Amino acid sequence: MFSKITSILQHAVEALAPSLPLQEDFVYHWKAITHYYIETSDDKAPVTDTNIPSHLEQMLEILTQEERERDSGETGPCMEYLLHHKILETLYTLGKADCPPGMKQQVLTYYTKLLAHIHQPLLPHINVHRPVQKLIRLCGEVLAGPTENEEIQFLCIVCAKLKQDPYLVDFFLENKTKKPKPKDPGGSQMLKDNTLTLDTGQSLTKEPIDPQEEPAAAAAASTFSPTTNNNSNNYNLVSSLLNLTRSPDGRIVVKACEGLMLLVSLPEPAATKYLTENAELCELLTERLVSFYKALPQSMDPLDIEMVESVNWGLDVYNLKEDAAVFTGKRALISFLSWLDYCDQLIKEAHKVAAAVLAKAVKERFFVSVMEPQLMQTSEVGILTSTALLNRIIRQVTSEALLREMVYFLLGEDGELETSPMSVHYPLRHRLIEHCDHLSDEISISTLRLFEQLIQKPNQHILHSLILCSLEERNYLENKPQEERETLENGQFHDAIDLEEDPLFGDEGPTDSRPPNSDWFSLSPLQSPDHPKNDVKTEVHKIVNSFLCLVPDEAKSSYQVEGTGYDTYLRDAHRQFKDFCGVCLHWDWRGNPKPFEKCNLDLPFFEGHFLKVLFDRMGRILDQPYDVNLQVTAVLSKLSLLPHPHLNEYLLDPYINLAPGCRSLFSVIVRVVGDLMMRIQRIPDFTPKLLLVRKRLLGLEPEGITIDHVTLLEGVIVLEEFCKELAAIAFVKYHTASSSSL
Repeated sequence: MFSKITSILQHAVEALAPSLPLQEDFVYHWKAITHYYIETSDDKAPVTDTNIPSHLEQMLEILTQEERERDSGETGPCMEYLLHHKILETLYTLGKADCPPGMKQQVLTYYTKLLAHIHQPLLPHINVHRPVQKLIRLCGEVLAGPTENEEIQFLCIVCAKLKQDPYLVDFFLENKTKKPKPKDPGGSQMLKDNTLTLDTGQSLTKEPIDPQEEPAAAAAASTFSPTTNNNSNNYNLVSSLLNLTRSPDGRIVVKACEGLMLLVSLPEPAATKYLTENAELCELLTERLVSFYKALPQSMDPLDIEMVESVNWGLDVYNLKEDAAVFTGKRALISFLSWLDYCDQLIKEAHKVAAAVLAKAVKERFFVSVMEPQLMQTSEVGILTSTALLNRIIRQVTSEALLREMVYFLLGEDGELETSPMSVHYPLRHRLIEHCDHLSDEISISTLRLFEQLIQKPNQHILHSLILCSLEERNYLENKPQEERETLENGQFHDAIDLEEDPLFGDEGPTDSRPPNSDWFSLSPLQSPDHPKNDVKTEVHKIVNSFLCLVPDEAKSSYQVEGTGYDTYLRDAHRQFKDFCGVCLHWDWRGNPKPFEKCNLDLPFFEGHFLKVLFDRMGRILDQPYDVNLQVTAVLSKLSLLPHPHLNEYLLDPYINLAPGCRSLFSVIVRVVGDLMMRIQRIPDFTPKLLLVRKRLLGLEPEGITIDHVTLLEGVIVLEEFCKELAAIAFVKYHTASSSSL
């Protein structure tokens, strides 16, 4: 109480007295602090019972005022005094000793405010960055300690300063094997025999300060340079932040993670070298990712995993009661996805060299060590849960380096050509593709969703490995000139639709959606010498109507239900194709198919394991559950949307001259239609039943009496819709290419 009264009286006297010059005022407050240690005999009283916090605050205000009153970048006498008399060194020693109790908190706050409020560069000064480095080492030593909040604030302001001037990071890379021992006359700080020798501006030992010693100290400090011995550099800033990520206080953890994200993005080679050679950061990312994953329930509903809200690290809101009420394991799932998001964002922000190392660590220590055994197991429940989790991971990853390593984990790195259905180059990839045709429909659907998500990611290796490597030689074509194709009356089928008049695709369409390459869509009949250039529109009409007319009239039902027309698919295809063009914009894809003379047409053709499974599934569309059919056609439509000339030819051209024993998407559908036409004859009242099933699927009719052959009828509906979708994709691709060539 007495000390508080004294403080109040002191402030009153100061207010009444004439103001001193800033330097005198600054020295006065510093001497007041040092005299406390000389005069006090009670070192157990907390610092809040003393005038030290007030004096420190006044010193900071004086420094701030001095900077405001001087030209930008000019160092004033108060700042010179602070630097010359090594006040920060003295404060560090007091903070380390925590004398009086609570002093460490005051010192951390003073350092933080000094770096935040003073705009001139302070860290390059040896008498600033050296005590700052020492204070960094004190942070994170005790988790949940009383100074944890001040520690993280201090570390974050240092990180912000390094982000602002990345070259300063060199001052924070210490060489373990060679410690500097600069002379520190008059300003040395030691707690020895309970006696503190302090720099007050007056030599307590009656020895004058020698300014000539400062250059020697600076020379000694140069041994901190990371270029001396990079392999033994110690990055204490990273170590302290890593320690604080283990705090039980979630706010401290988030701040520490933010600091690490700033540090990994620094372009300085020495800092990057440390991050790539030191395992601490990799261990933090991977160990926590593994622990969160292992905390998940062994069995989870794929729909719950898919539908859980988007997760952003650092914004995780805990409500255990509500989470448990939604589904078991939701809290654990959000925690896992939140940390995955942090890993992804950290790698995205990191220097490319550091990002590659961090991503590889995640691949080896998480994907290979933990996820691969889960995906390769034989338990259907385990396969279903791990596949759904992997699908969610694929959807969430956006960093280029982590996506690349994840793709290598799933598909292998080599992208070797599959020569037969029996060839197995990469077991995990083979197993996942096999799961697309699993006995369990749930596993099949979940795995197909995984591949649908995967082929939409911006990574060229995915499509090359799964599909394009099998098509690049175009050896699915007959090795002889194409025969003349039959031209129907006016070049169109009897129920052709005049697509050129569609308002969505008029010639006045927006140019910003057009890809820069006007030849992205090239169909083989358009390139045939038997079809002159002025027949381009006719050929596209034939292609589009080939799909529209593929399903026989008696198996069509969409025309009897409002809102299921072809125009809806046109709009969706236009939007999705534009998105795919953006993804593939910088990929090395030729505009036209590989010339015949450069193709090895004698090489035996195999469509690849992935397309084989999809075509096999498509061939059974009349006998499979509705949900399976929807997912198979969803994957095939995504592949058809990709702007690659070989995919345009193989998936969207009904007229390609297939080599013996080869099949295309169109030929597979033709076989299904042939089978359908034979089955229709054996089902009485086929068309009314088909219409009723369609209305039930759309929710327009309530569930009533059981209808026989419902699986077949649902398959016919999916087939009709898929053919309309393929027709829309073909037209949109043609129209976009022709518009961009105008």
